[in-house]
Amino acid sequence: MAAAILAAMRASRLVSLLLLLQARGRMTAAELAEELEVSVRTVYRDVQSLHEAGIPLYGDAGHEGGYRLLDGYRTRLTGLTADETQAWFLAALPDPAAQLGLGEAAAAARLKISAALPPALRERAERVRERFLLDAPGWYGPDEQVPHLPVVADAVWNRQAVRVRYRRWREPAESDRRLEPYGLVLKAGRWYVVAHDGRERRTYRVDQMLEVCVLDETFAAPPGFDLAGYWREYLAGFHARLHREQALIRLSPRGAERLPALLSRAVARAVAEDGEREPDGWVRARVPIESVAHAHGEFLRLGADLEVLAPDPLRELLAESARALAALYAPPRATPPPPPTPPR
Repeated sequence: MAAAILAAMRASRLVSLLLLLQARGRMTAAELAEELEVSVRTVYRDVQSLHEAGIPLYGDAGHEGGYRLLDGYRTRLTGLTADETQAWFLAALPDPAAQLGLGEAAAAARLKISAALPPALRERAERVRERFLLDAPGWYGPDEQVPHLPVVADAVWNRQAVRVRYRRWREPAESDRRLEPYGLVLKAGRWYVVAHDGRERRTYRVDQMLEVCVLDETFAAPPGFDLAGYWREYLAGFHARLHREQALIRLSPRGAERLPALLSRAVARAVAEDGEREPDGWVRARVPIESVAHAHGEFLRLGADLEVLAPDPLRELLAESARALAALYAPPRATPPPPPTPPR
């Protein structure tokens, strides 16, 4: 078994060496060793093996020397336009591939495609790699740890049911479920799995899965199921459910200026489209909110530059927070001096 693994690793390395030379032209043994993460001695042995296999691989001595393939020795990838090549390299996100356990495979695929492209398209793809970087996760919050993602992805691929222990935001905090996972979606740096739980099709966060056990049970997705179409409908429903309540607010000129950077786009859009400027320069608007509790945390970001006029529960909650902050930051009371000691 170990010998077979070593042989497979060496075969993969030989292919990578060949593709590196095909993609980049002349390379020294040291450059190849660095790319392949092996010793220079190993590169020498691999080059000899390729040469003995009939690959037209030549080495040139001297300062400008190195290994190269005979001109014209390459497998060309046909059918790709310049725009298609650019789009593929833009879409090849390394971090999601690594989370799925496909980091090395994705890197190898990019290398193979790059090696097979004609020179003009390869140069265009290289410019894309140098000048564009897609970083999906948001700024605030640590990178998500998704230890069970490769297992879930494998179950999605093989159409196998899974049993998961899932952490929820409401009671009971944890639950056990049997799921039939239809597909995976990466949204804003977070992985979701679309699955059927025996009653309905739902969406689950993979990072909230505490345990995942792949069952010896296969399933078939519903005929005509379209993951992209389902996700579009899910997002539309999510946004419709998100803002079911409203609040009447007033914003100072400074608050109106800071609003787009601190509150949601839905609130900023409502103020921009329907806000009415009052004589004192403040803007009055009716804005959508998710809930009183959620709006309380959001509106505190603007401090005294935002006044809530309605609903009353939200106004009272903010007033309570304001009183608590005033008490917390109030200057300490001066301690009165002790009374004088009477004479004896």
